Amino acid sequence: QVQLVESGGGLVQAGGSLRLSCAASGSITSINAMTINAMGWYRGAPGKQRELVARVNSAGTTTYADSVKGRFTISRDNAKNLYLQMNSLKPEDTAVYYCKWETSRGYYLGQGTQVTVSS
Repeated sequence: QVQLVESGGGLVQAGGSLRLSCAASGSITSINAMTINAMGWYRGAPGKQRELVARVNSAGTTTYADSVKGRFTISRDNAKNLYLQMNSLKPEDTAVYYCKWETSRGYYLGQGTQVTVSS
């Protein structure tokens, strides 16, 4: 079994920055046996549909929501950790942020970390 655990959320003033992290826990055998096709960050706010924030595929190609382009940066490391650097945060960025893996064995989604941006 594989679990994704997000961290780094919190309360920040508008214009501030946060760095989210996502790490996998569970069976090392399972993690190493799967092919990770893409990793991404999604967010969900009350009354709104969950949306893609940023995504990076196995080739390193990144995709960003228009609303975060130029402010957020997605990155990963060789240990399969995923990061989201969020700068110039706005109140409309307030949401629960989820980490997601797209793998040869299906999709994995973390429990989420709350990001709250005050005006």
